[in-house]
Amino acid sequence: MKIKQVRAAMSHHAFCGLSRKHLGALVEELAPRWEARCESARHQRREGARQRQAGAGPKHEFVFTDRLPATLVHLRTGLTHEALGVLYEVGSSTIGRALAEIRPLLAERGFAVPDRPGVRLRTLADVFAHAEAEDVTLRIDGMETQVRRPRAGQPGRRAFVSGRRRQNTFKTTTISDHQGRTLWSGALRPGRMHDQNALRTEGIAEQFHQHPGVKAEIPDQSR
Repeated sequence: MKIKQVRAAMSHHAFCGLSRKHLGALVEELAPRWEARCESARHQRREGARQRQAGAGPKHEFVFTDRLPATLVHLRTGLTHEALGVLYEVGSSTIGRALAEIRPLLAERGFAVPDRPGVRLRTLADVFAHAEAEDVTLRIDGMETQVRRPRAGQPGRRAFVSGRRRQNTFKTTTISDHQGRTLWSGALRPGRMHDQNALRTEGIAEQFHQHPGVKAEIPDQSR
């Protein structure tokens, strides 16, 4: 499959969940923020100002207009880093870095609330307040994504081995409504961490104490 075909497929709403118009607007909104963060990171590595003209130096092999759809597709479908790497003809580690860059930008925008134009949920507190006010039953789940095995000698290497899948994975805790629409997505964590520990470290357990009326469904568990 040619890269143009891949880009067309990944930007289709069936994969990324957005219309092409909405995706284009999202690219225009987030691209400057992404570039600013990249330049800030480069400034820290250089420990000073740019020495060459803007635009000089190596170019990204995986451009922003690919990184954003790839991240959306991963969040929507759970497609692995390796599979996305095959499609975009880059390494799985490149996909992993891209997702780690784009997810915070999306989280800062917040998640749209169905039937509430202009309202966005940016924090756990926002999600639980919304669920309590609208009597929404939350669905809390941990999504595991297989990743490349950390190199030998890397501290905490065993922490990535999932006890459930027996593979090296990252986990992400997500909260959605009864129709499966995502309302919040947590931080990446090594796959070995148990879901119950994640509920505590993410602050979800504390939110249940602050909002005792909120109901939730947790796979293989009950509340």
